[in-house]
This record gives sequence, C-alpha cells and structure tokens, in this order.
Amino acid sequence: MTTPRTLRPATAAVLALALASATPVAHAQAPAGPATAVATPATAPAAGSAPAAARQAAATGLLLPELTGKAAVGRTTLHLVDRSRQDLWVPERARELMVDVFHPARSTPRPPAPYADPREARLLLEDVEVRDEALVRRLGATRAHSVVRARPQPGKHRLVLLSPGFGAPRFTLTTLAEDLASRGYVVALVDHAYESSGTVFPGGRVLTCVACRKAETREDMRKATVNRAQDLSFVLDRLTGPRPAWPHASLIDRERVGAAGHSLGGAAAASVMAYDDRVRAGVNMDGTFGDPVPERGLGGRPFLLLGTGDAAHQPEGEDVTWDAAWRNLDGWKRWLAVTGTHHFTFSDLPALFEQLRLPYPGTQPTIRADRAIGLVRTYTAAFFDLHLRGTHRPVLDGPTAENPEVRFNHHER
Repeated sequence: MTTPRTLRPATAAVLALALASATPVAHAQAPAGPATAVATPATAPAAGSAPAAARQAAATGLLLPELTGKAAVGRTTLHLVDRSRQDLWVPERARELMVDVFHPARSTPRPPAPYADPREARLLLEDVEVRDEALVRRLGATRAHSVVRARPQPGKHRLVLLSPGFGAPRFTLTTLAEDLASRGYVVALVDHAYESSGTVFPGGRVLTCVACRKAETREDMRKATVNRAQDLSFVLDRLTGPRPAWPHASLIDRERVGAAGHSLGGAAAASVMAYDDRVRAGVNMDGTFGDPVPERGLGGRPFLLLGTGDAAHQPEGEDVTWDAAWRNLDGWKRWLAVTGTHHFTFSDLPALFEQLRLPYPGTQPTIRADRAIGLVRTYTAAFFDLHLRGTHRPVLDGPTAENPEVRFNHHER
C-alpha cells in the first residue's frame, strides 16, 4: 500500500504524502458565466478526418489493450461548472470538471478518438522529466478505442464514476473506463481542475497541478479527498438530475451507481459513499484514505480494496489507513493484493511506460503491463457485476489458479 502521490518521487518535506510537483501553473482563466451550475459540451479533439488518418495515428502512436467486452464504445466530453462551490486550490474560481462519458455503442465507421490532447501528453511526460520530442509525439498520436458521437446501445446501463490519482489526468484511467463501457456500463471519468499534470479546458486553457504545490499536510489531503467526493456527487447530479448534461442520460439506471478510482481517486470513492447514499458500491485502487471511512461504516454497502502486493506487510511508518478502513467497512468487502505491482500499476502507466521504454517513478514493478491491466479490469468489473447487476463472479470468492498474483488478505462476507 502506498500513499497518494504525483508521478514524481515522494519527499519527506510533505509528511511523506508525496504532494510536491514542479509542474508550472497556467493562470489563464475563462470569463465568468451565469451564477448557476452549468454543463456545456466541450470541444473534442479532432478524431481524424478519414480512416487513413486513423491508420497513420495507429502506426505512430502507442497501442492500448484490446477491449474485453462485446460492445463498441462511444465517448462524449463534458465541461461541468459547479458555481455553488469555490475551487479548493484557486478560490477565486468556481469548481470546474472535465468529464469523459463512455458508453456502450453501436458500431460506427468513424475513427477512434485521441487518447489525450498533445498538450496533456507533453505535460504528463514532463512531470516525469521526459522531454524527448519523439516520445511526446508518440504519446500524443495515440488513439483510444472509443468513438466520438457514436450512437448508444439502447437499454438501461449501470453508471460508474471514475476518478484518477492525485496529479494524474483522467486519460490515465482510459483502459479501465473503456473496458467497463464495452461490458455495458456507462462510465463518467472525471478530471478535477488544478489536480493533474495538465488538463485542457474550454477556451484553450491548460490547467496544471496547483494542488501539487499547495497540499502540504494530512489535513490538506483530507480536504482534497472530501472535495473530490463533492465533485463526484455533482457529476452524479448533472447526469441523473433535471436537465442532465449528457444527451443520453435517460439510458442510466439511477438506482445502480458505483464509484472507483486510483490513489486519491480511490479514497474519494469511499468518501462519496460516506456522504451520498446514491452510490451503492465502491473500489479503492491503492489509495490512502485521506478522509477515513467513518466508524459507523458505509451503511452496509460493498467496498473493494485493490492494492499492491505488500499491502498486508506495511513497513513501520507506511500508510496504515487501509487497516482502519477495513475495520470500519460494514458491508460485503474484500482486500486484494496483487503481487509484483507498483502504485501506478492501477492506471494506464504500465502500458504507456512499457511501450515508451521509460522506468517507473520509484520501484520497478515485476508484473507485465498487459497482465496488470487485465487483472485490474477483471476484478473491478467482477465487483460491479456482482453488486450493481447481481451477477455472481467466482473470482471474488477466493484465490484462483488462473490469477495466482492476487492474494486475498482478508475474506469476509
């Protein structure tokens, strides 16, 4: 188990919370809008004007793991503004979010969407001190599997709210988000303003990690976790409330909503469940519980802890919040540790770094990228299948010969 961190190595200067970042802050800001919460479709990056463009991108960019579900995947990008809240890090601004909504879709001849805006790709690599232009171009040319403006599949679909790690842009959870959508879920993948290496907002603004500079204490991280929980509740409001931000919101099953995330995003999944009983199930992927699970529990709702292989053997001084969380979780629960993993294994970084031939920040994992991503997809989908669909998944019953890397640290309910 490791604490929330940016991509840069941890430093003792911030109480081992690893919140330091040298990423420059962009101060460009959009003009103020109406005094109410608004949601406007964001301008999606160009997806290519012809199949030839898509083939060229596939030849020069990285390759993401194939989807495991049966459905094609569509994507809509939303810019959400909550004018009822000040931004935690830049108080003169209202709280802003960029959200990719992935959904099961009908097949379409359109080319797949870009994995990331080239400006975001550059800032992510700069955050790990990589400035090789060839590598920046490769990451910027990478295509995802999802297609913009694809027609959704009919029916009612369970919703999963998904939040990335502290300092990481939302696209670093694309492989999980798209795979869940291919299995029939609607997934809202959230970028939280001023909390990533770089995120493009409407108007050409590129917001970088002000939070990485400002968050210095455990109390700061508690506030950051609660703030993300409020972000997720707001996204849920805008997807399921009156005048929803997503044109296809009627497809969402409002009674079957889950939340998951990596690092700080995983902690936020528990935090939103503590404050918002609409969220029925949650997954924390290797994130410190900056906002502790309440002693009263989460109202009997299920929760999955999915972390690194040393989670049951924490050295003195390391994060112990999972032990406290485990004691307080009062519903169905599992604590799974994946041998050979690294904190960033629970994101897209294994696929990106392996192809770019970059070392991980900190300890190098021993598990292959494709295997790591496959296990994260398998256990996350199994959890939501069980608790949002009522479909039994044997991989959650105990250790399996097929997945020897996965250890059940505790096995209850």
